[in-house]
Amino acid sequence: DDDLETDLNKLRFRPDPDRPKELLPQYSRLCPELSHDFQELDLSSEPEEGSTASSSSSDDEAVLLNTSSFGSSRRDRRRTASHLEVCDFHSDSSILSTSPSFRTMVREARGKAPPGQRGDELDDEEDAEESHHGTMIDTLLARHGVCIPNHEPRLYRAAAAKTKSIPGFSILAFPDFWGHLPPPGHEPMAPRKPNVQRQKVFEDVQRFLNPDDIIDQVVFDLEDSSLQCPSDSLRFYSKFECGNLRKAVQVRRYEYDLILNADANCNQHMQWFYFEVSNMVPGTPYRFNVINCEKSNSQFNYGMQPVLYSVREALEGRPHWVRSGTEICYYRNHYCPARGRRRTTFYTLTFTITFKHSEDVCYLAYHYPYTYSALKANLKLLQRSVDPTKVFFQQQVLCSTLAGNSCPVVTITACPASRSWRDMHQLRNRPCIVLTCRVHPGESNASWVMKGTLEFLCSSDPVAQSLREAFIFKIIPMLNPDGVINGTNRCDLNGEDLNRQWSKPDPVLSPTIYHTKGFLYYLNSIGRTPLVFCDYHGHSRKKNVFLYGCSLKETLWQSGSSTIPKTLDSLAPAFSFNSCNYLVEKSRSSTARVVVWREMGVLRSYTMESTHNGCDQGIYKGLQTGTRELQEMGLKFCHSLLSLTKDMKALYSPRTINHIDLDHKSHNCFEDDEPPCVEQIEYSTDCPLHNGTDLDSDVNSNMARADEKEEDNDEGHRGGTLSRDSNGQSQQAIKSYLFPHLMKQTSSEKRSMCNSVSANGQIMS
Repeated sequence: DDDLETDLNKLRFRPDPDRPKELLPQYSRLCPELSHDFQELDLSSEPEEGSTASSSSSDDEAVLLNTSSFGSSRRDRRRTASHLEVCDFHSDSSILSTSPSFRTMVREARGKAPPGQRGDELDDEEDAEESHHGTMIDTLLARHGVCIPNHEPRLYRAAAAKTKSIPGFSILAFPDFWGHLPPPGHEPMAPRKPNVQRQKVFEDVQRFLNPDDIIDQVVFDLEDSSLQCPSDSLRFYSKFECGNLRKAVQVRRYEYDLILNADANCNQHMQWFYFEVSNMVPGTPYRFNVINCEKSNSQFNYGMQPVLYSVREALEGRPHWVRSGTEICYYRNHYCPARGRRRTTFYTLTFTITFKHSEDVCYLAYHYPYTYSALKANLKLLQRSVDPTKVFFQQQVLCSTLAGNSCPVVTITACPASRSWRDMHQLRNRPCIVLTCRVHPGESNASWVMKGTLEFLCSSDPVAQSLREAFIFKIIPMLNPDGVINGTNRCDLNGEDLNRQWSKPDPVLSPTIYHTKGFLYYLNSIGRTPLVFCDYHGHSRKKNVFLYGCSLKETLWQSGSSTIPKTLDSLAPAFSFNSCNYLVEKSRSSTARVVVWREMGVLRSYTMESTHNGCDQGIYKGLQTGTRELQEMGLKFCHSLLSLTKDMKALYSPRTINHIDLDHKSHNCFEDDEPPCVEQIEYSTDCPLHNGTDLDSDVNSNMARADEKEEDNDEGHRGGTLSRDSNGQSQQAIKSYLFPHLMKQTSSEKRSMCNSVSANGQIMS
């Protein structure tokens, strides 16, 4: 993988824009602060969401995709938004017992009735039904007194009614509707029991040795709604926003194999899961096996746990997503993809859950879910929360997605102190900072970091006020709404990774990337090139939070100031400067940070990666990150931007210094990825056969078989092609296959181990 910065053959002038300059003025609407005169600011009213976008919609036909097929008439739009239903809410004692699938329902009317059969009478019935169910929601909320900051269940329900999904979801998952609070304490990484993976593999092998003990019955199929599952089995469900579970197979009484959906219009990227489970027996360990994972390693081997949400716990005042699961491991299995795919095997994620309550409904997810509807509701709440005389907050529509959902873009800055020429001039000459997020749907942790950034920038904190007075923030908090809504892991509905489309994005197939890039081109063309660009991501195979940058040398030489990563290293407990990387690799040449750096000339162009697991340094060492720590990271990123202000005194002024913690500094952690799991086991049919199948055989017996294998090879190559002294690489490969728990250590240990292999095949202790 070449470093495009230091390879002289790759150096070139900045490429020309990928579109005519005549198309750029259409993006002027996304800079309302430059044209607003603040004369007509109505201090007594709250601006409605999307008002600016709607007022300029007639001028943006070239920007917005045609969405006429998604409800062309006023009646269709009204029907989609109003046909909501909340069911299964009863008295406290029967809320859960009377309904095995306790859900908030959003039933959308579909299709058109024959002429003359839909009139005012039907509308009146629908309005009466909606009023009835609204009263039930009010009763439930009043009885249980849910109070979660920056979350309003009714507002979430209204936002979800306007969300367009490909399957036509009619159900709201309870955690998304009710809301989430971080647990009161920190959650340590899960300890790994010795030989737990070996034990799980033996249990898998027993399926073939004792097939009579296996139930092997499908109890949930996303494509078969008529499927009837046994009364004593778990009940699964995933037909809701962000949900992903394609099939559940009961293997044993308390064990289930789970199959995930691939991303839309492709057959890859199985990682994200989010589903409902009910009808459990309390106190009984249930084993879940996600059997079609693709990545060769996972943080689940290093202390990471999935997250669980209990409806009963939430109704009792503990609405928490909590890390849960024991006996967690991730290993290669014997399942192969369908024909036509590359010849490889899948990987299994296995974990055991012991549910606390009977007649409960629980939700399990790869990581803390954050839906598109949650974003829309949160933006509306933020707009209501700010003081319009102090904070300029404007939400607009960047474009429509393939499914017809709007991609929001938010402008945040400080209102001018007055309408004088000096104050207006200062406002319109503030440098821009552009932040984007959630281009990969499965990286929900990035949305929680962005939530922390948005809420901090809208707060009354003195540091936030200083930032608003110094910068204009342009934020696109969800670049891939369709992927998020439909529960994909990496791609958009067209089956493409949007973060590999930046070099030449298609305006029809990748509209959010096309118009985001166009907006950046526009800022560059009017002399307002962003001071900072940062794309928020999540990382599934590394710990801590860190940045990928472009050309550390150029950033230091041309900017003449401290870098954001170094500042973050002293501010953010979860941040690790030593994990940052400034290479511009060929494989990343079409990503956001590289294209924005190369084509727009943004020196501080970053990708911020947040772990799905936790930290191995600092005060959070050994702890898994929760939503509290992720939102804190979003806040700390804002703090680091103060180092870029022209007046550096602002960083150390009495008004702000008391609100910034400067005590953190990361420790050494230079590994690019986790080492291979010490229990890594290979039993793919693609691998060569070896004598002996006992997985419990010790190292000495493995060594003996390795020597026997070498002797067999010598017998087969008597012509002098290979000899005992001349095939060290073959010998090394055999040994690394037979005892990977010794040979596959960290990179430094691996090098020293290789150097310790002597000619007679012995390993130095």
